[in-house]
Amino acid sequence: MTKHIFFRPLQVILLICTTLSINAQQKQITLEEIWDESFTPKRMQVLRSMNDGLHYTVLKTDAETKTSRIEKYDYKTSELIETLVSSDMPNVPYFTSYSFSDDESKVLLATEVDKIYRRSRKGVYHVVSLESRGILSVANEKIQEPAFSPDGSKIAYVWENNIYIKDLATPGTRQVTDDGKKNAIINGITDWVYEEEFAFVRAFEWNSDGTRLAFLRFDEQEVPEFSMDIYGTGLYPDQQVFKYPKAGEANAKVSLHIYDLKSEQKSDIDLGEAYYIPRIKWMNDKDWLTVQVLNRHQNHLQFYGVDAASGRADLIMEEKEEAYIDITDDLTFLPNDDFIWTSEASGNNHIYIYSKDGSEKKQLTQGPWEVTRYYGFDPESKRIFYQSSERHSTQRDVYSISVDGKRKSRLTDEKGTNGASFSSSFAYFINTHSSATSPPSYQLHEAKKGKIVRTIENNEALQQKLAGYELAPKEFSTINVNGNELNMYMIKPANFDPTKEYPLFMFQYSGPGSQQVADRWLGTNDYWHQLLAAKGYVIACVDGRGTGLKGRDFKKVTQKELGKYEVEDQIAAAAELSKLPYIDEDRTGIWGWSYGGFMSTNCILKGNDVFEMAIAVAPVTSWRFYDTIYTERYMQTPQENASGYDDNSPLNYPELLKGNYLLVHGSGDDNVHVQNTTRMVEALIQANKEFDWAIYPDKAHSIRGGQARLHLFTKMTRFVDESFAVEPEVQMPKETPIKG
Repeated sequence: MTKHIFFRPLQVILLICTTLSINAQQKQITLEEIWDESFTPKRMQVLRSMNDGLHYTVLKTDAETKTSRIEKYDYKTSELIETLVSSDMPNVPYFTSYSFSDDESKVLLATEVDKIYRRSRKGVYHVVSLESRGILSVANEKIQEPAFSPDGSKIAYVWENNIYIKDLATPGTRQVTDDGKKNAIINGITDWVYEEEFAFVRAFEWNSDGTRLAFLRFDEQEVPEFSMDIYGTGLYPDQQVFKYPKAGEANAKVSLHIYDLKSEQKSDIDLGEAYYIPRIKWMNDKDWLTVQVLNRHQNHLQFYGVDAASGRADLIMEEKEEAYIDITDDLTFLPNDDFIWTSEASGNNHIYIYSKDGSEKKQLTQGPWEVTRYYGFDPESKRIFYQSSERHSTQRDVYSISVDGKRKSRLTDEKGTNGASFSSSFAYFINTHSSATSPPSYQLHEAKKGKIVRTIENNEALQQKLAGYELAPKEFSTINVNGNELNMYMIKPANFDPTKEYPLFMFQYSGPGSQQVADRWLGTNDYWHQLLAAKGYVIACVDGRGTGLKGRDFKKVTQKELGKYEVEDQIAAAAELSKLPYIDEDRTGIWGWSYGGFMSTNCILKGNDVFEMAIAVAPVTSWRFYDTIYTERYMQTPQENASGYDDNSPLNYPELLKGNYLLVHGSGDDNVHVQNTTRMVEALIQANKEFDWAIYPDKAHSIRGGQARLHLFTKMTRFVDESFAVEPEVQMPKETPIKG
């Protein structure tokens, strides 16, 4: 029977160039090469622009020799000017990160750093004077989030959930709070859920002259505890216990306070019914603090100005949405404290300028496209710099626009994904560019007109290396599914024969505002997909409803129904692609990680007449198990929206499983708890369904460490081959003899 497919090519990019040419003698990618980072491109070292905007600093470390140094370079020539600090200097220990005081006369060095959660760290910190070369320890203990005062004379930090201020000119340290207690009261740093979902850890801020410190206090005594066994290598496991508010449960009670250094008095700021306080930021005016407040549904944002002298909070502006409002750091105060802000109020994310009193002065960008990053404002040229998807939703470019909304200029030319790192004076920016055909390259540009000054790194060595491998092109297009034109890419075997039929293996993530179909360089998943394509699979990826870069309404259509429309789109896309003459409609699989694992699990159940195989890694299986801030942003609470939670939870219909299903999780996942997988396992057992599963002991959400990733992807490759009756070509790594 003749098959038909109904999708309209948008722009089929055949990624055929000298580095990706197809040749019978070319090598095949192996799993070992993917996970020993043989194909990892060279990256720019993390650089920090200095105040003059003409120089930058780079941290050079060698973990083996325990040496580190901060080097100063010239932007225009990349010439090394001097070494500012080195562990070879007297009394300077090996350090792994650093920050400058505002006047760049002192450097704060981090040593003996321990990771806590995704963003949080603790360590021993030292201050080095660049003038005297003297060194001073901030504290004898491992502390968190130290920050210089604006004049560089003091450092505020958190130790054991309390805030301290170290005076660098005297031996004294003052204690700002004294009620901090683990799993009870936190001052000056965020709790687990704020760190994970509002993406910040330091919850205190100096005002512009260093006379006041604003901070948040978290009372998490009523938040339920979550416990996680850490198996380790000892005779008995340890247990990690922390506060984790699951959907519908109690959050920490968050309050705002201001500490006056002269009077040593703390003021409690009344913000009314503030449920979340996701951002605080001082204006240029030393007496005025701004605070962003959200309700529990996260669809009503209030932006307050706080008079630090009186403690009075005045509403400056507010936004309301039917669904939710995203929190960002896209906020800049102009010299007169008018401010720049981004919002989706027009239906797409754009840049606005507001007066200090909160009245809108102008919408600076507009159109059916998204501002995807806000870089900042140059007060000298009065221009704003940003990244957007104006050329196409799969593309990114860097732009500038004046504060009057005129003289918009695109500063990057090459198609693909362009991003920028600007010097502090906005005289220069380093453009990071990549595409599906070009690995990351780094070029220095003049910011005024985008003129290229020099190429810093183009990853030519990686291009030459990949010329010896068989890589198939990514073909970008769109597919019409459920009345929507969805972005898609497909990878066919390099020796593709349109008269043959191939298994279809789909990949997706599908979470709110996410994007997988983008014109950018290969990641590790892409290399695995290339390995599978070489074995005879067609790989496809479709960004369905709920994903980003196609406007507010497209993104927020999944509100209160996570897993409904996204699953419908993946099932419909697979069914449509199966009509292609070269797709074997009886061999269709799908996989994903985290939200993508939630999706792939739902797809093989609800789409059991379309999908014959699925892999789910670290999946959510019920949003009742996930945290409050993320889940309730999209679903409200389970008490308000029980059907939204349960109708889309695979725990409630395990009997629908027909095909081959692999379920994987790390037992040390503090984010998506292994509880999600154990409950799915139990549901499948009680439904008497056969499936495969694996638990990686003590591994976190990313399942990394030692040979874990290689082992996982070897298992996944074998599972795909066995499910589709393809002869396995991937060998397990050689066994290492057990010592002792």
